[in-house]
Amino acid sequence: MTSTDPIANLATLIRCPSVTPAEGGALSALEAMLKPLGFTVDRVTATEAGTPDIENLYARLGSDGPHLMFAGHTDVVPVGDESAWTHGPFSADVAGGEMYGRGAVDMKGGIACFVAAVARHIEKHGLPKGSVSFLITGDEEGPAINGTTKLLDWAAAKGERWDACLVGEPTNPDRLGDMIKIGRRGSLSGRITVHGVQGHAAYPHLADSPVRGILQLTQALMDPPFDAGTENFQPSNLEVTTIDVGNGAVNVIPAKASAAFNIRFNDTWTADSLMAEIIARLDRAAADGALRPGRDPVRYDITWNERPSHVFLTRNNALISSLSGAVETVTGKQPKLSTTGGTSDARFIKDYCPVVEFGLVGQTMHMVDERVAVADLETLTQIYETFISSWFGHAAA
Repeated sequence: MTSTDPIANLATLIRCPSVTPAEGGALSALEAMLKPLGFTVDRVTATEAGTPDIENLYARLGSDGPHLMFAGHTDVVPVGDESAWTHGPFSADVAGGEMYGRGAVDMKGGIACFVAAVARHIEKHGLPKGSVSFLITGDEEGPAINGTTKLLDWAAAKGERWDACLVGEPTNPDRLGDMIKIGRRGSLSGRITVHGVQGHAAYPHLADSPVRGILQLTQALMDPPFDAGTENFQPSNLEVTTIDVGNGAVNVIPAKASAAFNIRFNDTWTADSLMAEIIARLDRAAADGALRPGRDPVRYDITWNERPSHVFLTRNNALISSLSGAVETVTGKQPKLSTTGGTSDARFIKDYCPVVEFGLVGQTMHMVDERVAVADLETLTQIYETFISSWFGHAAA
């Protein structure tokens, strides 16, 4: 069995229990697929105090430009209740035309197909007229500290430069060919804490309830809307994800209350301008006496989660048209160019080269019985193979 077969490639990868942060044999399996194709392979372990060490892989075929990077991750989320799975989460069983296993679509399937596509290109046309690289992390599903960011830094320090990148995340909502991601919204998270004065609920004049204040501030975060959306992005949306008081007594006014929030924002904002807007909203709400008549302004502080994800939009025509054309050639469908969904490691790659995302159908990712249609593995491989030929043709023109 050679690496031209995406089904065999995926089965090999699924059988590696690479739950973040464990490598689980997945990078070793990928290395064994790539070296016979002529890739030079580096295994890079990244470390940082307070976080688990992470093994990553960088492989390159060719030494000249143009240079196409394929990026992704072999780490997977935990399986949950293993007894609830119809087939073992690391068995790679095929039943009813589908392969079962954790990571089948997110995103070992994309890696398996791109390996097969490169192998087929070499078999049919010889080496690409340029370079192909794989940038694969074991930390995408984890804190993303010792993964793609450090691997990119390591490779760039070695002199690696890329002209374009395809990330193989499962971008299609319903059917293969539905959607290409050409950008992502930004993501910013924080926590506000309101400070009150503890006291007896029967003597509110001697206390100061922070619950009233936290309700007032969280309402200001959610209303009015931040914007109405832009040409390429949905409206920015803030969600209060938790409100915490930690008060076990019904007759005690607590001393403090806190709330965490996350906002997914479009290109109306930068992280800095959005922080300024949020603080302005909170300051106005803190001075409002609606829920606290006759009281001093609400006393609050705010902490921001580290490293907000910045909004980006890719406008590289050669990359987008090559991929869109490949999808249409193979499936007959014109994919939607979208910026919806969560974040991915494309948010780091955008600082090095133009990047788009396209992979399998994501309906079962992170679920019990994660699975992929075997037919989709062959179709995606054909799309990737067509894309490789098309992109190198555009890049060389």
